[in-house]
Amino acid sequence: MNKKRHPEIVLNSQDLKQELRRRTRRDFLIAGLAAAGAVGGYEWLTHAKEDNGQPWPERRVLDANGRLWRAYVNNRHLMPSYSTDQIQYLKVNGDVGLGQDFDPGAWKLRVQTGVPGEQFDLHLFDIQSLPRYQMITRFCCIEGWSVITQWAGARFSDFTKKYFPAARPLPQYVYMATPDEEYYVGLDLKSALHPQTLLAYEQNGKPLEAAHGAPLRLVIPVKYGIKNIKRIGMIQYTDTRPGDYWYEEGYDWFAGL
Repeated sequence: MNKKRHPEIVLNSQDLKQELRRRTRRDFLIAGLAAAGAVGGYEWLTHAKEDNGQPWPERRVLDANGRLWRAYVNNRHLMPSYSTDQIQYLKVNGDVGLGQDFDPGAWKLRVQTGVPGEQFDLHLFDIQSLPRYQMITRFCCIEGWSVITQWAGARFSDFTKKYFPAARPLPQYVYMATPDEEYYVGLDLKSALHPQTLLAYEQNGKPLEAAHGAPLRLVIPVKYGIKNIKRIGMIQYTDTRPGDYWYEEGYDWFAGL
């Protein structure tokens, strides 16, 4: 070993004690500053002004993640499909907007194209007249669980092609709400027109049950379940990013997978 390159340092007991005290004071100071910085950062974050249910720094992070996700999603980004023997039970989770006084026979779908005063109503047979599409995909809840389920209905892209005026450019967003507007979601257009986004009226080979959103619900596998609105009563095309129920409670607006 080259002792000149790696010289051995020998301290007497007095010098060693002084060196240990010096290092102890330095380490204690560094640890104290780090702790103070952490506490200060926590206090700053938790007392920051809120932006839709989140401190504004956290909201900026969520919005940045949303921009990345929006750039990523496209029609080639398909969620996996499964076989019929993999279908599972989808529990009922959430009933906001599903009032008990709902009359299925009186249901209609209000469509607003984004032009003031331009709107019309559709009925279930109008949706069922569109090409029927069936898929078996995974429903992912933001709570952490997931279930494989079969859905059938009309692609939202086919719905848009049929009912949005062809002469006008499509707006950047879509807003959907329950008939009482107690539950509502905002969607970016790319996600709404994704080939796996359905206006579904069947689940596991049967008509939708009331608890799962009959007569018509949204199924959008590229997003978490909070975006899969049940019992759609209104669809609105808009160039302004619309409100979203869970975004206003502090969640990510895009909620993409």
